[in-house]
Amino acid sequence: MSKLKLQLCSTSSIQTTVAENQKILQGNQQDPISAKQQENLINFGNIDQKRRNDCAGDRFIPRKKKKFSILTETKAQTQDFASSQAALEMLYKQQILDQEPIIEPENGSLKFINQNNFQYKNEHIHYIDSIDPKNYNSPLVDHKYFALPETISSYYGKYIRKIPKVPFKVLDAPQLQDDFYLNLIDWSNQNTLSVALNNCVYLWNAQSSKVTKLLDLCNDVVTSVGWSIRGPLLGVGTNNGEVQIWDTCKLQKVRTLQSHTARVGTLCFAENILSSGSRDKTILQRDLRQKEDYFFKSLAHKQEVCGLKWSPDSQLLASGGNDNKLYIWSTAQLEKPIFKFSEHQAAVKAIAWSPHQHGLLASGGGTADKTIRFWNALEGKMLSKEDTGSQVCNLMFSKMENELISTHGYSQHQIVLWKCNGMKRIATLIGHTSRVLYLAMSPDGYTIVTGAGDETLRFWSIYPQTIGNQQQNNKCQLAPHNISIR
Repeated sequence: MSKLKLQLCSTSSIQTTVAENQKILQGNQQDPISAKQQENLINFGNIDQKRRNDCAGDRFIPRKKKKFSILTETKAQTQDFASSQAALEMLYKQQILDQEPIIEPENGSLKFINQNNFQYKNEHIHYIDSIDPKNYNSPLVDHKYFALPETISSYYGKYIRKIPKVPFKVLDAPQLQDDFYLNLIDWSNQNTLSVALNNCVYLWNAQSSKVTKLLDLCNDVVTSVGWSIRGPLLGVGTNNGEVQIWDTCKLQKVRTLQSHTARVGTLCFAENILSSGSRDKTILQRDLRQKEDYFFKSLAHKQEVCGLKWSPDSQLLASGGNDNKLYIWSTAQLEKPIFKFSEHQAAVKAIAWSPHQHGLLASGGGTADKTIRFWNALEGKMLSKEDTGSQVCNLMFSKMENELISTHGYSQHQIVLWKCNGMKRIATLIGHTSRVLYLAMSPDGYTIVTGAGDETLRFWSIYPQTIGNQQQNNKCQLAPHNISIR
């Protein structure tokens, strides 16, 4: 009740004030007022009217309206900002949000669609990179490479990658053995390439191009080489079944391990563990910190073991043999393989673990198989396969992108760079005249080196910025009689 009385009193007082103001405005001849006072009285009356309309009680809260001004820049600066902003938006959508670019033919504008959702293909939309719905559920990550029109390419800058079709350096490698089951080159994390030529091992420094002769066996032949993950240790396998450990900094032999009864065709390090595969069908696990030659011996393959690769986390070991089998071993269970794959129809030498996706394994078959197969090594399932049309000698995942590099023998003698999702060919490199049996990658991931039965080593730049000022087709020699590179 008191509130109602208070409200009636305030309303009556406002009406009285308005009536008096109107009386003054009607013109009192005896008490004239100025025009400014008249304007103030009118404004006051309007404010009171608003109070009556807006307020239900006796309280009045003023409302302030702020005005913000935006600083304008010159037209040229605005255009530069817009172009850079558009470029960043394009890269963000394509790389982070995993969206596909499309061009609308009506106005030529560039738009993106979300690849994680199914899209119905429209006849009027031109897809730059075709989308295959069957790959949506694939665990392989899609890193897209597409060709943009010249107008868009020039607008967004040099985004399209061009891979040189010729090697930027060629080294003569006399007496490099033409044997599918051997592994005779490897590139260390300290940027040193090791090459086995018959009974000798040479070290080529990639920064200084200096060649050093590491060892020379008298009555034996080198059949495999393999670098340790971090240190300067190099494992050397021989035809007589020896495994020698060399310190490349001091250029001296550290240990000699004698346990195999036939040639050692493959070596692979995992931290302090060295795994060796031999023609005697065994895989030996060696801990270099222990005095024993080996701490475990695995006998599962029925023929020569020609491929060994540890996973990036050093928990799983993949082994391939001339018996066409691919086995997965676990450090927690070395007694027997946890998975056995028999899908290949030829020897399995080419093995590669993906550094981009945990548990993803790729393997390649020999002449009678010619396929690349992808496996889920965590569940023991085959994901997909690709017929390459020629013998698969080596496989290696790119460190930079989700791409796969394969080298081939009969009958095309080529190097192929694959886009993993959908297995689309990005580039095909041709130069060797014999089977491309050996493959290694630089520690930065920009360069690969291949060796073949034509007794040459060829260096390819899969990312163009690594060429620098080097002259292409630079012919050098890596030979016992001419060690210095010219």
